Amino acid sequence: MPSPIEDYALVGDCETAALISRDGSVDWLCWPRFDSAACFAALLGESSHGRWKMASVDPQSRISRRYEPDTLILETTFETSTGVAALFDFMPPRKRSSDLVRLVVGRAGRVDMQMQLILRFGYGAAIPWVTRQDDGALKAVAGPDMAILRTPVAIRGEAMTTVANFTVSAGETAPFVLSYGPSHRPVPPAIDAQAALGVTRRFWTGWSARGEVRGAYSQVMKRSLLTLKALTYAPTGGLVAAPTTSLPEALGGERNWDYRYCWIRDATLTLLALMNAGHFTEAKSWARWLQRAVAGAPAEMQIMYGIAGERRLMEWKADWLPGYEGAAPVRVGNAAHQQFQLDVYGELMDAFHQARRWGLLEESSWALERAVIDHVVTVWDQPDEGIWEVRSGPHHFTFSKIMAWVVLDRAVKAVDEHGLDGPVEEWRTLRETIKTAIFDNGFDARTGAFKRAYDDPSADASLLLIASLGFISHDDPRFAGTVAAVERELLTPEGFVMRYDTHRVNDGLPPGEGAFLPCSFWLADAYVKLGRTEDARRLFERLLALCNDVGLLSEEFDTKVGRQVGNFPQAFSHVCLLNTSLNLTRSCKPSIQRSSKSRRRRDVSAKPGTTPHRTELPRPTRPLI
Repeated sequence: MPSPIEDYALVGDCETAALISRDGSVDWLCWPRFDSAACFAALLGESSHGRWKMASVDPQSRISRRYEPDTLILETTFETSTGVAALFDFMPPRKRSSDLVRLVVGRAGRVDMQMQLILRFGYGAAIPWVTRQDDGALKAVAGPDMAILRTPVAIRGEAMTTVANFTVSAGETAPFVLSYGPSHRPVPPAIDAQAALGVTRRFWTGWSARGEVRGAYSQVMKRSLLTLKALTYAPTGGLVAAPTTSLPEALGGERNWDYRYCWIRDATLTLLALMNAGHFTEAKSWARWLQRAVAGAPAEMQIMYGIAGERRLMEWKADWLPGYEGAAPVRVGNAAHQQFQLDVYGELMDAFHQARRWGLLEESSWALERAVIDHVVTVWDQPDEGIWEVRSGPHHFTFSKIMAWVVLDRAVKAVDEHGLDGPVEEWRTLRETIKTAIFDNGFDARTGAFKRAYDDPSADASLLLIASLGFISHDDPRFAGTVAAVERELLTPEGFVMRYDTHRVNDGLPPGEGAFLPCSFWLADAYVKLGRTEDARRLFERLLALCNDVGLLSEEFDTKVGRQVGNFPQAFSHVCLLNTSLNLTRSCKPSIQRSSKSRRRRDVSAKPGTTPHRTELPRPTRPLI
């Protein structure tokens, strides 16, 4: 039985990641990439589907944990009646192989420990053939996959698993290193576990020190930035939405999706969050990933891609896995990649618009953007599946039409602000045509709010973004009316925001899901725009209280049972946390002292009372990278 979702912590090497429960069990790891098949899949089934547990023998142990400051090194402490031991879990920056290191360190007295390793490749389906090497290492092979376990601790086979019982005294360290490699290649070389700890510590603290976050929320911002870095696939710059698949949006339900891919929709928010925090190298890598991923015919552009830009993300079901707490099916791949979602063109153009202002785009980008604009000119009036990827067929979603307006608006700005070529007067005319159509069909004069779709007057949380997009001003009564509609229809009794009412709206699935955390952050941003700063602060503090003990958030929160749900940790939730914290910092303290380095780069954060998502800023006078 897996642990509650919020009981997991993340370690990773910027190419893959492992989830480790509070009691010391690695229940999820895909090797060698985020989107590879899992070799530990107990998260979606039972321990027999693969896990690696390291824990005190004493069932009455007091367990606490933390991340080492400014790192992704997890420290779990076991306090027993006989002593204290600490377990350090980390994945060193990848060089010749990918390694998961576990160090058991005696702190006081003596602690009896136990280890159980259950390797099951292919999402828990393949039991490997295990042999002992001449140097004592354990070699496990199944098809294309190979893992090597090295430790000085005596280990033994037991019922198709590898186990050990050992004792650590104060000052002693018991290292365990599990390394991955393709089975047709030589065995991965051994590493010095203690030296790897130092390397890993320097990597993360060095990266964190390059950021520029200050203010009352600086610590939660740093943890969110470290999480985003961990979810970045270093070879390409792609950012996975989450390292997991099929953690349910509704406990026991079937809203279970594979999030180990890169969504175009997250582009602008991610780009601005990274730039606002001073991480321009990652922002540039993300912008360049976008350019490569969407290259080709705009009509064939997808809403998501693989971490290297792969396009075929075919969905299938791992039916031998029972799912997280029985939430089936377990899906691998995501059929939504084949949907037509008009809004992603607007997100792409908005990301390029922001990246161009800060010198993050290659010169060839405008030709690609022109092709995207030309395509949107021909399809903006067509129905689509919308931002929430419904599986009930296309509609004329209001937010999708607004994002089509964004495409034309950013096209006009590219000509006006950057001197690029294009039929700007035609674009201006179409921009106004789209806006008029939205006002005529997507606005409900009876409620004073924008509608979910032209044929659906209900509220939709995506419309909280219309002012930050620049579609209407923050002091337009239609914006206040739309915020009021979201409060009226989509707020839970606990004050969190649903995406839309799944009991009222047919989205092709059984109703019911948790409150959507990014939308809840968007409501806080909307409050800031409306001058309701205290309301924004209170909502933000409630959202921060949902973070688990090591600062991580999933996609949604089930208010009925008080648990995090959905894939975990969720990059989009942490991006929105970053942006909202900056909004509140700016609204409460308009002037913040910056280092000379910050002043040289110029401030890319939002003006007081605005969201950093689409802030219009002066064009920089010098390159940033």
